[in-house]
Parts: sequence; structure tokens; C-alpha cells
Amino acid sequence: MIAAAPDLLAESTDRLERLAAAAEAGAYDPAIDLMVTALDAGGVIQAFGTGHSQAFAMEMAGRAGGLIPTNGIALRDVVLFGGREPAALYGSELERDETVVAELLRVTRIGEPDVFVIASNSGVNSSVVGLAQAVKGRGHKVIAVTSLEHTNSVEPQHPSGLRLAEIADVVIDNLAPRGDTTLTVADGVGVGAVSSITGAFIAQLLTIGVAQRLADAGGMPPVYLSANVPGGDEHNQALQHLYRGRIRWSV
Repeated sequence: MIAAAPDLLAESTDRLERLAAAAEAGAYDPAIDLMVTALDAGGVIQAFGTGHSQAFAMEMAGRAGGLIPTNGIALRDVVLFGGREPAALYGSELERDETVVAELLRVTRIGEPDVFVIASNSGVNSSVVGLAQAVKGRGHKVIAVTSLEHTNSVEPQHPSGLRLAEIADVVIDNLAPRGDTTLTVADGVGVGAVSSITGAFIAQLLTIGVAQRLADAGGMPPVYLSANVPGGDEHNQALQHLYRGRIRWSV
């Protein structure tokens, strides 16, 4: 029996309801505007996250109900497609290494109209800040998904002294508390992390908002069907072909 289950449910539900209310009130419209503009110009959505924020990028890219012109960027790309050894992926050092940004950019095909959606709960690790800076310098728009409570309570790690939220064109607060956890056990041990829950909800809200905007404009939203329904593979492969070489998907 998990006696704290109702408490975690309450902590999560409160945040999800606040996120939904914000979305309904138009708080996410600036982010949706940037994403739709990129797609209308023939670009793709580049989604990036490190640590557990990789879950946000996975929620955006390559899943049923998601937008096909979305490319997931991950630190493992510098091993799979670059020259780093697999041992580089052990621990958290790589996400704090600003030099990884140049390697990520070398192994990622980026088009001029592309927009970047970068998730980081802390918003201070060097890889996410460095990537945001680098693509902003190339003229791309950046949407940040981060915990404002957390990021404003810790020191930046990037040599620039900046946080992700200070670089992005649009900032979305994932409403996670400092340290991410919402409950305690024993002598104040934090449990019940919520950033993955709220991050997945934000990713879905953005996806729905973009799809609805495209549909309202008279277009057919380029959305993945589940590969486990009849015709799903054929539908997905036909649309993936339009973005061949510009999006990657993996198991």
C-alpha cells in the first residue's frame, strides 16, 4: 500500500490544472506561433533535453499523436553519430560540458526555419544553456520549458553566467518546485518528482495547439498514427519521407 498516493495525485493534479488553465487562457500561444511559423516555412521542430528532461523531447518527437516534423536531439547523438566513446554517457558530466554543443550541432541537420524547444528543469546546465545560445546566435527561435522556481534559486553553470530562461524567446514554467520533489519521507527525504509529469502535459498541449492551428488554417496536421493500428506504418512512412534526412527516430 502506498499511503502517499493521494498526496502525489493532489500535487500533480493541482499543477496540471494550472497548466491547462494557462493554456486555455492563451499563455502558450507565443510558443505555438513560433512552432507553426517554422512548419509553415518548411522547417522542423528541434526538441532537446538532458537527464530526465529527455522524456520531454521523447514526448514531442516520434510518438503516436505527435507531430512528424519534429526531431529529437539527445546527448547520446555524439556517441551514435559522432566521435565520443560510450563511456562519455556515464554519469552527468556530459550534460554539464559546454564543449558538447559544437559536437551536437555537427551531427544534427538543422534548417534555417527550424525552431528549438529545449527542456531543462534546472535550466542551468552548460549543455542546454550552450545549445540555446548557439542556435540563437544562428538566428533560430528558442522555446524553454523549465522550472522557474528552481532555476531562479540556483547558480548558472555555463561560463556565460546565463540561465536557459534568460536566453529563450518564450519561457514555459513547468511548475516543478526547487529540487523537483513534492513529498517527503523519513527525515525530510524528497520524493514524488513532478517535472516529467508536467513536462509531458506541456508537450502534449503544445502538440495539440499546433495541430489545431494547422487544421484551422485548412491543412492536415502531419501527425503520427500508432504503428500498432492498421495503416499506421504506411501513413507514417509516407509523411516521414517528406522530412527524410531532417528527422531521426530510434527505439
